[in-house]
Amino acid sequence: MDQPYDVYQDRCPTRMVLDRLADKWALLILDRLRDGPVRFNHLRRDIAGISQKVLSQTLKKLERDGLISRQVFPTVPVTVEYALTGLGRTLTDTVAALAHWAEANMDAVLAAQKAYDSIVR
Repeated sequence: MDQPYDVYQDRCPTRMVLDRLADKWALLILDRLRDGPVRFNHLRRDIAGISQKVLSQTLKKLERDGLISRQVFPTVPVTVEYALTGLGRTLTDTVAALAHWAEANMDAVLAAQKAYDSIVR
């Protein structure tokens, strides 16, 4: 049976999903949630450099895509916790591999950039 979607077609809705997953903030959030639910402020502290606005926007997009769930606790102040959904959990190994590949291979990437820049100049 043929797949109903083709990522190589410009109007395919899979492009939106790929765009979301190619976002560094989305990858970091998904990877951070792999060990269990996390509160909003904890995510903000854990992911250095992300603003409150960008975190909020990214969480809403991931929730809309069905990758994370949001639970509100009636405390003062209100506590909000995020967790991976079943669909989101299908991405955990892929997301972790991609995020941590960057850590493991950064020296090689920097060396390649330096070599390239010395030739191009």
